[in-house]
Amino acid sequence: MRIIVTGGAGFIGSNLILRLTEDHPDWEIYNLDKLTYASDQSYLKSLKDSGRYYFKKVDLVNRNEVHDIVQTFKPQGVFHLAAESHVDNSIQGPEPFIQSNIVGTFNILEECRLLWKDDEEEWKNNRFLHVSTDEVYGELEDEDGFFTEETPYAPNSPYSASKAGSDMIVRAYYHTYGMNVVTTNCSNNYGPHQHDEKLIPVVIRSAINHEKIPVYGKGENVRDWLFVHNHCDALDVAFNKGKAGETYTIGGNNEWKNIDLVRKICDILNEEVGNGPDGDYKNLITFVTDRLGHDFRYAIDASKIKNELGWEPSQDFDGMLRQTILWYVEKYNSK
Repeated sequence: MRIIVTGGAGFIGSNLILRLTEDHPDWEIYNLDKLTYASDQSYLKSLKDSGRYYFKKVDLVNRNEVHDIVQTFKPQGVFHLAAESHVDNSIQGPEPFIQSNIVGTFNILEECRLLWKDDEEEWKNNRFLHVSTDEVYGELEDEDGFFTEETPYAPNSPYSASKAGSDMIVRAYYHTYGMNVVTTNCSNNYGPHQHDEKLIPVVIRSAINHEKIPVYGKGENVRDWLFVHNHCDALDVAFNKGKAGETYTIGGNNEWKNIDLVRKICDILNEEVGNGPDGDYKNLITFVTDRLGHDFRYAIDASKIKNELGWEPSQDFDGMLRQTILWYVEKYNSK
């Protein structure tokens, strides 16, 4: 089976490719990635000589290149993860987010439609899995509420608006053409190989370098944290078992205020690394001006994917967070 993974040199994409090649020995994986600042192929070096993994540098905004690749590879399935994803960057410069997340999604989706549409078996069986975010729903006004697949879209940043736009295009391809698409909307991911700009790597790197640990506002914003390996398992399940045209929200059932998560990371660093300023890395925590349009709380009800497809996240947050922290400590100390 020939599978395209877009954005496969990114954080989630690279972890996903490792998982897919391990769990599906009969799959050939084609990694399409633009290789932006947040990409890193080194995490996939173990697959270089596998005979089942292929890489192609491509910007999905370039329709002609996307056409040539789809016609050459002739994929039977697509995991579409390629996206600009850093909210702060979208506030400073939104255009790349509109281009990559909306135009790029349209190009790969349309080229797959054109490839599959004339073969009844391919049209029915070949699947396009679109990977999105819970940020398309905006913020929860009810402190006890949860996002579900029925939550109305209310994106509040250029990033989330661009992802909402891409979700709507994918939805339209199911309702207009009957294309075999599935969409997933996930909560905040964490784990090995995440880019240094994200919250958990920022905290770890700042702490071990004895630099200020920046926390937006009062640190009271709440996020649901999902271990990337759990997310990859959920994507595999949604691709193989999900119902065409359906959306599945994927969360970790694991809500944390930012400040509480930062303090927990510092406590683990105190135990595992030591040498914090005055004996405690929490002394480095520094509150900074909140970012524009900062949604207060996200939380996901993942009962649909559990009840219909049998997936649920691992509950060993302490163990997985500690594993993640030690991975970054080794990375930063080896530089």
